[in-house]
Amino acid sequence: MSINVENISKTYDTQKALNKVSFKIETPEVVGFLGPNGAGKSTMMKILTTYVSANEGHAEVNGFNILTQAKAVQKSVGYLPEHNPLYPEMYVREYLQFNANIYGVEKQRIEEVITLTGLAPEAHKKIDQLSKGYRQRVGLANALLHNPDVLILDEPTTGLDPNQLVDIRALIKTIGKEKTVLLSTHIMQEVEAVCDRVIIINKGEIVADKNLQKLREGNAQTVIVEFDYRVEEAFLRRLPKATAVKNTYGFVYEITFSATKDMRSYVFDFAHDNQLKILQLNQKNTSLETLFRELTTE
Repeated sequence: MSINVENISKTYDTQKALNKVSFKIETPEVVGFLGPNGAGKSTMMKILTTYVSANEGHAEVNGFNILTQAKAVQKSVGYLPEHNPLYPEMYVREYLQFNANIYGVEKQRIEEVITLTGLAPEAHKKIDQLSKGYRQRVGLANALLHNPDVLILDEPTTGLDPNQLVDIRALIKTIGKEKTVLLSTHIMQEVEAVCDRVIIINKGEIVADKNLQKLREGNAQTVIVEFDYRVEEAFLRRLPKATAVKNTYGFVYEITFSATKDMRSYVFDFAHDNQLKILQLNQKNTSLETLFRELTTE
């Protein structure tokens, strides 16, 4: 068990940031930690990395107690916080060497993480000369420097351009084949692209813990269809296995079905039989997004 969290609670003054949060993460596994702003994601990550203490509960990382074995936890965890703390006046290699000395890491490892994170083209520069995306890479390289068993990444792709996103996603997936990765993000596509599992937190409480593959194989799907004129929603509910119909704008409708098979052919046949002209017909994969909205909005 790489991460074991049992009934962790944290209060700042009168505000309860976490309320009896519990979850377990195995090795190897990449877990997405989702939630709206202020839900408690960063607080939970800071507790797991011993930067903040919980008021109640128990947690272990790599078998080490976060309260009584904090040093051992720190040695076995690589942490990239949301606000990446760097020394901008240092050169990239100089910064990594500084941290390598703290961890007792050999110099060879510095070049390995530079290559791993795609920092080589900019490694000769000072950190304050780097783009935000490359600064994120420096933070990620630093988190990997001591080859930790667990990586905790808070918004790791902030500031990356689309090409950089692809590279970092691939890196996280590769790392996740051997290590435990817990990453926080606001981007649903990020979770879909790299994670095996998703934990959703809202108002300091875990509201969902789902295997992504099982979520993708769920029996709900949404079809987007546009007609050439307005159609009554009640009429479209006559479609087989239709559970909800919503007119999103103009003559565009979102029809939710409780079915695993592709329902677009049924919509097409229904339109043909009822002399309806279809202007567009698409399938929308919104299972994770829909689940997130349902669980985190009033």
